[in-house]
Amino acid sequence: MNADSDAFVLTKTLPYHGWCFVCGDENPHGIGLIWQASFKQETPDAEGHFPPGSVLIFADFQFTLAQQGPPGHAHGGASASVIDEAMGASVWQSGYRALLAHYELDYKLPVPLNASVRVEAWVEKVNGRKVYARGRLLLADGQVAVEGTGLYLHIPDFFEENKRLFRK
Repeated sequence: MNADSDAFVLTKTLPYHGWCFVCGDENPHGIGLIWQASFKQETPDAEGHFPPGSVLIFADFQFTLAQQGPPGHAHGGASASVIDEAMGASVWQSGYRALLAHYELDYKLPVPLNASVRVEAWVEKVNGRKVYARGRLLLADGQVAVEGTGLYLHIPDFFEENKRLFRK
């Protein structure tokens, strides 16, 4: 899966999320990512879902001193937050109203500060209300620095019952 694939027919910028640590424009301590969503088809199915692998979420950015862990490198928690948010966005943009239930990461390479990084995420498969996503951080040379998987539970009733909590 990669954002340069000519199979994608539509790309759009996703809105900021207020005070979100990863993608909010109101949080002065946040990372401030600007998410892009690429779609292999322009519309979802009758239930409002896109098939696995047809939505790619990505952002190009740099970790700064504010996200430092080891000297000169991003904190593992900052990498985890970015991948978590990207996978969640891929699930939501695929049409599933879901919450994270399980998350695993593999740290392969240290991520340097003030260097170009790309995060990518997509839904790998869906089994009933279980939505499985994958995400990764790529260094400028294309090497995978961090990769992870997430299990999300599609529970639209939770969001309908609590919709006042999710308004801006």
